[in-house]
Amino acid sequence: MGMEMDLGTPIEIRGVKVRNRIVLPPMATELATVNGEVTEDIIKHYDERSRGPGIVIVEHSYVALNGKVSQRQLGIYSEKLVEGLRRLAETIRGNGAIAIIQLNHGGGRSSSKITGEKPIAPSAIKLEGWTEEPREMTLKDFIEVKEAFKRAADIAVKAGFHGVEIHGAHGFLLNQFTSPITNRRLDAYGGTFEKRIKFPLEIVEEVRRVIGGGRILSYRIGADDMMPGGVTIEESMKFAVKLEECGVDVINVSGGLCGSRPQNLTGQGYFIPLAEKIKSKVKIPVIGVGGIRDPDYANNLIKSGRVDLVAVGRAMLEDPKWAEKALEKIKSKTT
Repeated sequence: MGMEMDLGTPIEIRGVKVRNRIVLPPMATELATVNGEVTEDIIKHYDERSRGPGIVIVEHSYVALNGKVSQRQLGIYSEKLVEGLRRLAETIRGNGAIAIIQLNHGGGRSSSKITGEKPIAPSAIKLEGWTEEPREMTLKDFIEVKEAFKRAADIAVKAGFHGVEIHGAHGFLLNQFTSPITNRRLDAYGGTFEKRIKFPLEIVEEVRRVIGGGRILSYRIGADDMMPGGVTIEESMKFAVKLEECGVDVINVSGGLCGSRPQNLTGQGYFIPLAEKIKSKVKIPVIGVGGIRDPDYANNLIKSGRVDLVAVGRAMLEDPKWAEKALEKIKSKTT
């Protein structure tokens, strides 16, 4: 008889033992210094929220100054930041959670107001909500962005994180490559689906190499732009297979250019149908997300095998003890 799985069942990812199926997803706190350094406030924020979940994914951290998105965003662009990040990783690990940090480049969603230079993107297209028209990336930019992700991955290793997550969702740089709306390039990096995923996959391969075999590599996929002419779930299912082939250990399924909270989707688990479709194509674990608040709902996602892990964001922002309470509640029902 097979063990019935629930929210409290441990899972092993690339040899790393995770105590349960609850994930604190990356959510920007704006608690860093203007130079992106770790502060006491950030330490406290993660200390309070890492006592229950199996995995804690630290908020999106900028890999390069020209990829910075907000004033007090956490940074992972310089060796100078290792010490603070080490304290953060130690805090999370000390509470028994697996510590992962999300690496991001804002691309066209960055702004010269924040960075002092014109933002870069696959193509010189300004989307609604962006502050200015970015400039189209040159070969030199490609090399620099790749180096930035490699350096960031190295900093994460030096700081003692169990792994990293590459941000490929919510309209940031790597999502701008995969989306036909933002990528109109005519070279090897744009046009067909295969060409649009080329740069993100190159980043994945470089980061995998830097972090080595014993650390977790997660990819946050913008599975559907939910816009006419954008990335579709059909493409993303194929992309997920490629990510797995390139050494990704876990896929965190979210929205594309539509962001993390699309207007047209409501109710709990609004990205779960996308996660299920991706799960049907890969063997690696898949994280489901989308406004999940109810422990029973989260538990049923695991019990029914719809996803392998459940990310609970806003509910854990509001109640740092959500995970502990959820696990207690589920335990009391099964015993």
